[in-house]
Amino acid sequence: MLKLLSLSGKLDYTMTRKKIVFIIVEDPSDDEALALVFEKFFANDNVFVHITHGDITTQTEATKILTKIGNIVSKYAKSNHLTKKHFRQIIHIVDTDGAYIPDCAIIENTEVIKPLYSETSIHTANVVRIQTRNERKRKCLDVIASTKTVWSVPYQAYYMSSCLEHVLYNEINLSDEEKEKKSIEFARKYNHNLMGFIEFISTSDFSVGSDYLSSWSFIKIGLHSLERHTNLGICFT
Repeated sequence: MLKLLSLSGKLDYTMTRKKIVFIIVEDPSDDEALALVFEKFFANDNVFVHITHGDITTQTEATKILTKIGNIVSKYAKSNHLTKKHFRQIIHIVDTDGAYIPDCAIIENTEVIKPLYSETSIHTANVVRIQTRNERKRKCLDVIASTKTVWSVPYQAYYMSSCLEHVLYNEINLSDEEKEKKSIEFARKYNHNLMGFIEFISTSDFSVGSDYLSSWSFIKIGLHSLERHTNLGICFT
């Protein structure tokens, strides 16, 4: 990512007319896996790509989710002496984490320390906690899926089901160390193959390539939010 630095070390966009594509992902490893492909995709589009991370939809109430996202963008803008006009769009990539599954697919298992995911169920020692989390998350996802602007900047959200590792590597329940290793391998694989990545994310059997709103309707059905699906390919059309 091209960065112009001022004497204070802050990003300085006053020397360019390029606008910012602001991307929010959930984990640092998500950033490592996708940063290069996004930068290459927008390389000829006269923009800067900035990626930040945080699991906003799990930790925030639905009534506050848009304010939370807006605050993240505006805080970045303020710290770099930017205004709304400097931003081209906001791309938000979220894990579904099985948020839309029926409660009967949440199985009590006192032997697991952390929730254990499969494509048909979530095993957890605390069923009520997962039920509560899912309710909060799906309400947030419902809000952002129907939102067109945040902080007066064009906004769209894309999902990874049940998580980014599931979509990109076909693996779930990875440790942080395993996520880090896989993200580096994935970034290297597509570092010089942008079209290969776009084909992978857009035309694989897990790709939900319908229109944007229909893709969100799809992920809310049955166990889809646990199964391997993503609508991220729409972002590259």
